[in-house]
Amino acid sequence: MADRTPEVIVALDVEKGDQARELVEGLVSAVDFFKVGSRLFTAEGPSMVKGLLTAGARIFLDLKFHDIPATVAGSVRAATGLGVQMMTLHTWGGVDMMRAAADEAAGAAASAGIERPLLVGVTVLTSLSRGDLEGLIPRDAEISDIALQLAGNAKEAGLDGVVASVHETPIIKQRFGPDFIVVTPGIRPSGAEVGDQKRVATPRVAAEAGSDYLVVGRPIIQALSPLEAAAAIKNELSDL
Repeated sequence: MADRTPEVIVALDVEKGDQARELVEGLVSAVDFFKVGSRLFTAEGPSMVKGLLTAGARIFLDLKFHDIPATVAGSVRAATGLGVQMMTLHTWGGVDMMRAAADEAAGAAASAGIERPLLVGVTVLTSLSRGDLEGLIPRDAEISDIALQLAGNAKEAGLDGVVASVHETPIIKQRFGPDFIVVTPGIRPSGAEVGDQKRVATPRVAAEAGSDYLVVGRPIIQALSPLEAAAAIKNELSDL
């Protein structure tokens, strides 16, 4: 049984600002967050993000910052200035990089008089299987071992949580406690196509595993009625 009902994040996996704005206008009253990733951000830029925020959207900026600490800190400062409510960086960048990001987010938010955005670290992409990591991690290690180690680094650095699949969520919650956020991508309603994801879960399974935020893309944005698709997922979660 889930301790709390997860919030739903709709992934705006489109290339045009007009498409994103149309989705936000139709869904802003029905879901909790909208994810802007590198595809849309590269095409439309920061002004589009500001426009979505003005339209009432809460934005999860998923640019997966990964560079030297000073560069990532600067990127996080700029993203905080945009007013987004959550953003990602790669845990593979190391504790120093993540700590610099956390410190910069806190400072930038304080200077602007706004709430600090949540910072979550990407552990192992849900599009990767154990076979994809062959040769990159110890032979006797599993994805859950790597995700747990990276989550520990994120916690040490002062991040609010991590992005992880439903398979790693229970052990992360057990180790780091209920307040350490887990954002789970790869959410697919029963019967939906898996697409390019390999480690997926239904909304119910992810909620029962302890996920705090569920990222849903194509099952909502490609539905005949995105609003009805989103409502079905929210209804499934409300029954837990």
